[in-house]
Amino acid sequence: MADFAPNWATKAGFSLLTVNSALAIYRSGGDLASVLFISGSYAALLLLFRRLRDYERAPPGSPARERARRAVWPLTALLTLGFAWKVAAVMPSPAVAAAVWGLAVATTAGGFFALVAPG
Repeated sequence: MADFAPNWATKAGFSLLTVNSALAIYRSGGDLASVLFISGSYAALLLLFRRLRDYERAPPGSPARERARRAVWPLTALLTLGFAWKVAAVMPSPAVAAAVWGLAVATTAGGFFALVAPG
């Protein structure tokens, strides 16, 4: 049986993510939109890691594994589109911003067909 207890690398990674998110909120200067974006991204990442862990723990072919697999796509789509929104806003031209959005949409659609669509 696999050992799913968090090891030191996992704990260090989550600690780094937490500290980095807290510092980003502190550096946001109280900008509510930035605080909400950082908090939402942090929460989505935590939920994504939890669903991936649920997927790994569930027996192959089980309903729990299928639920976890289907929960991954909305979380990754949220993160992809959220970061595309922030990146596109600082691009030097509308054409480059459109390319960022195009790649984000293509990635999200590909994830849907890989993770959600029946096949």
